[in-house]
Amino acid sequence: MPRIGVILRKSYGGAYIVMDSRDMGSDLYLAWPTAEVAVMGAKGAVEILHRKATVDERAELELDYEERLLSPWPAAERGSIDAVIDPADTRREVCAAIGLLEGKQERLPPRRHDNTPL
Repeated sequence: MPRIGVILRKSYGGAYIVMDSRDMGSDLYLAWPTAEVAVMGAKGAVEILHRKATVDERAELELDYEERLLSPWPAAERGSIDAVIDPADTRREVCAAIGLLEGKQERLPPRRHDNTPL
């Protein structure tokens, strides 16, 4: 079965990993340009990394974090996402991927232990 994922909005940290990410073996992982992919949201990251910053400094740091790290393009550059697609092309891209992966056969390693009936 082809495993294809599309990030529409926010995908942070552990949620990114367990939602069938590239690291979990997804065949294709796409994102819309408005998607946010990061370890955590800007507010949480700034609160942890800059605890002693003033309110104004925190607001400025949050904006900087959002601009630099929350867009899907850094994730695509690192290989966490295969492509950033236009939302209008989502159906076309998923259908093309299904066609490409139609004959997919996954080869699982042999099981090391049987489940012994007790």
